[in-house]
Amino acid sequence: MSPREDIQGRVVRVLVDTLSVDEDEVRPAATLQGDLGAESIDFLDIVFRLEREFGIRIPNGELFPESVFQGDPDFVSDGRVSDRGMAELRSRMPYADLDGFDHDRRLVAVPDLFTVALVSRYVAWKLGPHAGTGPNSPEFVAAPAVQGTNQAD
Repeated sequence: MSPREDIQGRVVRVLVDTLSVDEDEVRPAATLQGDLGAESIDFLDIVFRLEREFGIRIPNGELFPESVFQGDPDFVSDGRVSDRGMAELRSRMPYADLDGFDHDRRLVAVPDLFTVALVSRYVAWKLGPHAGTGPNSPEFVAAPAVQGTNQAD
């Protein structure tokens, strides 16, 4: 089993256990909230379980940044993320593939960034080069960053 497959398999197990969903629902492009039904309390549990599963420390807000834009008009205008907002998002989420979102930029689409693939990319990023794969490797980038439909929160 490759390091990438190991990471993905372990992330899937964590999400299945945390969210009480069937394994076949936990596809790379599945959004945590819209597709898998995660609620705010679940994000804390996901972080805790990932820390235990992978032996990593996940600082508060690193995997799931809270209120990235906090109503700052420099970051958001007319419901769309500005260039400064994209720069802020990229700085807070260096492990994320934001190219798809960069073309969309609707603020309501931000929750759709948090997919199974993003969690796998994050873990690979945290484990570093010794994990055998990088956060932007083709295996992890295969899932689009933002789905074509918007899930309501």
